[in-house]
Amino acid sequence: MTTTQAGVITERPQRRAIGTIATKELRETVRSRWFWLWTVAFAGLAAVLVTVALPGSEIDGYSGFGRTSASLVTLVQLIIPLMGLTLGALSIAGPRESGALRFLLSHPVSRTEAFIGTYLGLGAALAAATATGFGIAGLVTVAGGVPADTTAFIWIALLSWLLSLAMLGVGMLISTLTRTSGAALGGAVFVWLVLVFLGDLGLMGTAAATRMPVNVLFGAALLNPIEAYRLAALATFDSSLDVLGPAGSYAVDTLRDALVPSLLAVLTAWVIAPAAAAWFRFHRGSDV
Repeated sequence: MTTTQAGVITERPQRRAIGTIATKELRETVRSRWFWLWTVAFAGLAAVLVTVALPGSEIDGYSGFGRTSASLVTLVQLIIPLMGLTLGALSIAGPRESGALRFLLSHPVSRTEAFIGTYLGLGAALAAATATGFGIAGLVTVAGGVPADTTAFIWIALLSWLLSLAMLGVGMLISTLTRTSGAALGGAVFVWLVLVFLGDLGLMGTAAATRMPVNVLFGAALLNPIEAYRLAALATFDSSLDVLGPAGSYAVDTLRDALVPSLLAVLTAWVIAPAAAAWFRFHRGSDV
């Protein structure tokens, strides 16, 4: 048997194990009350916000499709991060607490295979939840007779999924650092509060109190994945970003055509870094 053949034979069982774990995780997540709670809440609120945004009243200076998109971006900032964080927080701490993780690792399955399979399964579940919410919002928009930019709508949905993956990675990192599911959930909610409220309102308050330079304010905003998502999403249908004040204008004037690719790179880094840190912590850990 050649080295290449041995490598292929070894690789196939690994892929099969990862696929099996991912499928199992997806099925269990879809049956979870947490998943349905967040999915129904996101889809329901998306339908309500789109319905409210359809009339001719101005919302943040937008009109038509822009009002609908701005409403969805605001909703995503609140719901999607919490969804990703809670699912990630329960992904490892929960099975460890119940003994399911020990049972899984007693089979010929490596920690890396278990981690990747879990991550892919939860990522697929988050994709389904995001698609459901945006799908319902799109149907309501079309039913309301508002011309919709399909490309922009899909782009915002994809950005929302990237945000959910970033928060999933953070949640899984929290899960590897805690012993119980209750502690993991508590940590996830705390991180959500910090990112959602202190990230936006805290920056505004700090900038007003300390007269923070606009370039520092913009840099600080990029340290928050939710802010990076908001900038990238709003830039899809508002190229000036005047609604974000001096930081938005600075971003447009400085990065110009590279604005959206740069924000996408930042969001992608937020997807990769926490997940890699969570894998490293889980791979090096000995407790199950």
